[in-house]
Amino acid sequence: MNKHLLSKILLKVEAFPSMPKAGVKLLALLKEENAPVAEIEKVLRNDPGLTTNVLKLANSAFFGIPSKVGSVKQAFVLLGAKRFTELVLATCTCSVMDKAVDGYGISPGELWRHSIEVSTAAEALMKYKKIAEPKDVFTPALLHDLGKLVLGRFVKEEFDRIKSIVAMGVPFVIAENMALGTDHAEIGAQILSQWSFPRDVVNAVRFHHNPDAIHNANIQIDIVYLANLLCQKNEISDGGERQPVEHTPAFIKRLGIEPDELAFISGKVVQWIDKLSKKPAFDQK
Repeated sequence: MNKHLLSKILLKVEAFPSMPKAGVKLLALLKEENAPVAEIEKVLRNDPGLTTNVLKLANSAFFGIPSKVGSVKQAFVLLGAKRFTELVLATCTCSVMDKAVDGYGISPGELWRHSIEVSTAAEALMKYKKIAEPKDVFTPALLHDLGKLVLGRFVKEEFDRIKSIVAMGVPFVIAENMALGTDHAEIGAQILSQWSFPRDVVNAVRFHHNPDAIHNANIQIDIVYLANLLCQKNEISDGGERQPVEHTPAFIKRLGIEPDELAFISGKVVQWIDKLSKKPAFDQK
């Protein structure tokens, strides 16, 4: 392992931008039961740019509100507290995640689109499996590739080595770790820890390529892993990864999926994402 290279990567993690202050205040406020709409509007009034983006995203294909949303209050009422929290989170991260990422060959907007598609697939999988647990899969699915924003330049510098490892049949994320001493899942988890995200969200990001690596993997980790894997395998979007990690028998057993059912679910994911793309154009700005 190149310890000097790893030290440079960790310095970039420490310097990674924090979430907008208004976003942090909103997310804290929305954790409270019966958060008053007036207080939410007050926070957003102090950040007109965030307000504008919240309303743009509320009117996007992903949130699927049938009527035009013209105010924060209307968005909150139509979406409910949980969904509105997800809307705020998505808005806060969009400006960071819509950039090109060198090394992974990700063009502007591609990482953001992949993140939204994995979020769509994760939530649809929860409904398909009739899982009623109050686990948040939207957040870790949206943020699962956040670490690529830090690792992109290092992947670019070591790409020939990574490419030669991948050519031997090694999944991209493992080759990444072999070359850099870390991978985007681990770096993403470190960023979310810096942002004070809950431990279960951090773990779902950390293990989104290898749910069997954590003792007592939970449904949240498994669903995010499967949603990402199926988006990659169906070539819906791969987040810049050329070769995904295959699922294990232990994972299939935990989710209670029959071998022949997996092919059916894979086809359903294509339908879910296709349905999203047929709605009005997704506004990234």
